[in-house]
Amino acid sequence: MTSALEALERLKEGNRRYVSNVKSLDALASHGRRADFVAEQKPIAVVLGCSDSRVPAEMVFDQGLGELFVIRVAGNIVAPSQVGSVEFAAARFGTPLVVVLGHSHCGAIGATIDQLTGRGSSPSRNIRSIVNRISPSIAGLVETDLRDDPEALMEEAVRANVRASANHLRHGSELLEQLIGEGTLMVVGAEYCLDSGRVDFFDLQESA
Repeated sequence: MTSALEALERLKEGNRRYVSNVKSLDALASHGRRADFVAEQKPIAVVLGCSDSRVPAEMVFDQGLGELFVIRVAGNIVAPSQVGSVEFAAARFGTPLVVVLGHSHCGAIGATIDQLTGRGSSPSRNIRSIVNRISPSIAGLVETDLRDDPEALMEEAVRANVRASANHLRHGSELLEQLIGEGTLMVVGAEYCLDSGRVDFFDLQESA
């Protein structure tokens, strides 16, 4: 059984390969082993990431078929369906690690900033539901001097939103809290840089 720390190290190693334009032979070979995953799966990590087309988790972490349980939604927000999906993977497959993966230049974060600063047009009801999920985590930043520095505001907002989502998973589910308390699950927050391809794991939970 892979531990959370072992899974985290595998993701870090995979990202280093990705940044270096090196592809794991194991990841490549996994495509030819589809039959091995028909009866069961044992993903090493859940990745709750943004829907952005530039941030495909399997490529960013250089993982093969059956390695990651990926949940993608604009702004990597946490709503009941996302919590349930994480619970499912953790309980059914024993997946030990959850990564909330935000990224630089996130469009959903930008749309939320525009709404909070009065610069954006009124979004549809469904888009507003995403903006409303993000707003509480970044509203305070808009009231600071960062308001006059759009690039710095975006950077801080992306990370604040990741922290909020990670904390929601840590403390918003009795099942996940139990698994974390037992030391069988770890939730971490990370940011992917579109420019460099690097993933920075900046919001780490100590293993129990």
